[in-house]
Amino acid sequence: MPDRRAGLPIAAGCALAGVAVHILTSGSYGYFRDEMYYLACGDHLAWGYVDHAPLIALVARLTRTLLGDSLLAIRLLPALAAGCMILLAGLITRELGGGRFATFLACLSVLIAPVYLATDTLLTMNAFEPLFWMGCAWVLLLAINRDRPQLLVWLGVLAGVGLENKHSMLFFGAALVAGLLVSGERRLLLNRWMWIGAAIALSLFLPNLIWQARHGWPTMVDLRNARSKNVPLTTAEFLGRQVLVMLPPSILVWVAGLWFLLRDAAAKRYRALGWAFLVLMGTMIALHGKAYYMAPAYPMLFAAGGVFWERRATSRWVRVALPAVLVVVGLTTAPMALPLLPPDELVRYQQALRIQPPRDYVSEAGPLQEEFGDMFGWEEMVREVAAVYHALPPEERNHAAIFALNYGEAGAIDLFGPRYGLPKAICSNQTYFYWGPRQYTGDVMLVLGLNDAVLNAPYNRKRLEASFRSVEYGPRVEHPYSMTWEHYPIVIARGLKWPLAQLWPRLRFWN
Repeated sequence: MPDRRAGLPIAAGCALAGVAVHILTSGSYGYFRDEMYYLACGDHLAWGYVDHAPLIALVARLTRTLLGDSLLAIRLLPALAAGCMILLAGLITRELGGGRFATFLACLSVLIAPVYLATDTLLTMNAFEPLFWMGCAWVLLLAINRDRPQLLVWLGVLAGVGLENKHSMLFFGAALVAGLLVSGERRLLLNRWMWIGAAIALSLFLPNLIWQARHGWPTMVDLRNARSKNVPLTTAEFLGRQVLVMLPPSILVWVAGLWFLLRDAAAKRYRALGWAFLVLMGTMIALHGKAYYMAPAYPMLFAAGGVFWERRATSRWVRVALPAVLVVVGLTTAPMALPLLPPDELVRYQQALRIQPPRDYVSEAGPLQEEFGDMFGWEEMVREVAAVYHALPPEERNHAAIFALNYGEAGAIDLFGPRYGLPKAICSNQTYFYWGPRQYTGDVMLVLGLNDAVLNAPYNRKRLEASFRSVEYGPRVEHPYSMTWEHYPIVIARGLKWPLAQLWPRLRFWN
């Protein structure tokens, strides 16, 4: 019988390694598009936003207030979250009956999975999402193993706060309920503590629900609009990407973990987790979700897989070879998930390995994958805008608006602009739309984001030029490693023919 407590130092060591990896690489490239947006949202705290739940804005606000807005500062909490996720994998392994080897294999699998390396290096909701999902799984295991259903109250707390982090918590919660229904632990669904936990979760989620209802359910509108920009995946492609984003050889661990949860007699009481994973997978396939949407559910499979191999791999050769293969392949693919190499070396590295990272968006184009490409060119863009802005005659500059078509450009202006004497941007994309045109009338506007694809689309250029008294195409914004949609001229538009405040509702763009 393995000593379950012996695995905790191993889990803690892997967790510290994960934190160190993310801290050491946090400043290698630049700010990611979404990070700047969340920092802007942190300046406008609310119970809801168009395309995300409110917790990330609060995290951004607290981080900025306490630590500043340097790359290291804003990425510190995601790095700590990476460590906590690895530690949670170890704790789940212990509850499933695993010892040292099981814990090491589970935590190593989480540590080197490309999808976690990529998401946990950025200030986004995705860095914190697995903590809530796997926290719920761990609490459920504690309640089962210790026969203490009152612990389910904490499941409700985690689920409620998880919903304020990302709405996908609803899918995991529903999958967990479905898993309990078809397992031997369905009795827990009738326990009063489960219902108390559910009431707590609902009460924590209620402020965001009220905000959504009052604003016409903008998140649902945004999700419908976003379908056209995502690369559609067949079932086979979706499953294939699961293998890629979790690291190909780790399929030996997580598939074994799924089998263990569903079929092994030792896991009879834990069947709900296996069924929950299958229900969640089926839901994401049916809804044409992105491959990484499943990522927060895998640590429990890695934990179960660790227990599987610990029980069956009695040969020392297997116990050495399996982790060794994971490490070798993980180190090989790490530069495609973490900013380890200079951009030009990364491009050559991928070409040498003949590996092309999968695309999530139809229009994705650039020398680097979108996760990296969207870290380049922002401050350079702001400098170009500042040069144009300060070259305006004083009587124009005093009331000139900087209008960005995309929240990334607007976020960059808001983050870097004060260094260059620029005012806050206005933008009708995503939640920026709710912050309105401020005091601007449209007499003078610097328009950002009108790339060649937009300008050359039928009638767009004519419509733009017909909307203003005069339109001037200034210097181009172009960075060799940014996404191609961030290559555009800075447009100086004067004399908007309608009041901007009156026109604003028609400019709304949620996608």
